[in-house]
Amino acid sequence: MNDRQDVHTSDVPVLCVACEARHRGVCGALDADQLVALMKTSTKKRLETGAELVGDAEAIEGYANILSGVVKLIKGLPDGREQIVGLQFAPDFLGRPFQSESAVSAQAATNVVVCSFPKRAVEALIKQSPQLEHSLLKQTLRELDEARNWMLTLGRKSALEKVASYLLLIANYIDPADHSHAEAVAFDLPMSRLEIADFLGLTIETVSRQLTKLRIDGVIQVRQSRHIVLDNPSRLKTYSGG
Repeated sequence: MNDRQDVHTSDVPVLCVACEARHRGVCGALDADQLVALMKTSTKKRLETGAELVGDAEAIEGYANILSGVVKLIKGLPDGREQIVGLQFAPDFLGRPFQSESAVSAQAATNVVVCSFPKRAVEALIKQSPQLEHSLLKQTLRELDEARNWMLTLGRKSALEKVASYLLLIANYIDPADHSHAEAVAFDLPMSRLEIADFLGLTIETVSRQLTKLRIDGVIQVRQSRHIVLDNPSRLKTYSGG
């Protein structure tokens, strides 16, 4: 989403000037007047890890831009079993316009900050702004491509490749710089090892073994359990199976 249209005008609301969702998110498709109209209906919220943003099959009353943190998308079965089916990062748009109820539940994987908007305000702007509609379509298609790639990861990659792919996914979204070179990058894992195991279809013991192997091989450093340092991200990409 790095090619979003930006809004360069002194009429942009003060609260929107430094917002990542305006520069790289869907709000970059809005002009100054549209930003003002949307801002008047918006609410900034801070949620702690584990808080539910929306429930599965819940009536949709609003949408949100993720300003910071990571949100996990969860799909459940009638017997209570659940599966993490996706992750969303700043500045993603959270929600599916023009649906009456949610298809997944969304839960804060870390402490998150979101900018929330009423359903009617967003959907009215979508009808007025082809640029906003285009921006949301691009995010949807990106998520579709990512889901297909993740199906390949889960269905064909080895345990080591799965864990490396997960680390690469987090690195690329938490620090969206070009990691094709050899610069180091550091980040905190937004999920516990149990959650990572669930996401990858592995056991927690297998996840721990693969993290240990990556550490012994010098691909990653692990500090305080969740803090990961990649001295050479290109090596991790090799371990991920490309």
